[in-house]
Amino acid sequence: MGQLSQRCVFDEKKLRAVTEDANCHLYVCTEGGIIACATLCVYVSPTGRKASVEDVVVSENCRGRHIGRDLMLYVLERARELAPIELHLTSKPARVAANALYRSVGFLKKETNAYQMVME
Repeated sequence: MGQLSQRCVFDEKKLRAVTEDANCHLYVCTEGGIIACATLCVYVSPTGRKASVEDVVVSENCRGRHIGRDLMLYVLERARELAPIELHLTSKPARVAANALYRSVGFLKKETNAYQMVME
């Protein structure tokens, strides 16, 4: 997770919170340890059932091996099992390879403003 965001510290307490939440699905790829992960967070709003793909990351030393693509295709298969559903995903523009991957598996760029508020 540190490779995704420097502010992210992933510990056992956070891992337990994710794995114990019935609406949160954490997928990992392992090879002598975790080398990639993605999370599918499902929720219902007045406009329908939705899911957000969060925290997609492939370890720097494993990039270029199509692990991210395989992981995303797996996540999409799991989301299809929940259909009808609308998937959302955000990615920083600087993550050029990741953005190309998301477009290649079918995500369309949505023209919108993204806002964030951190409450502690």
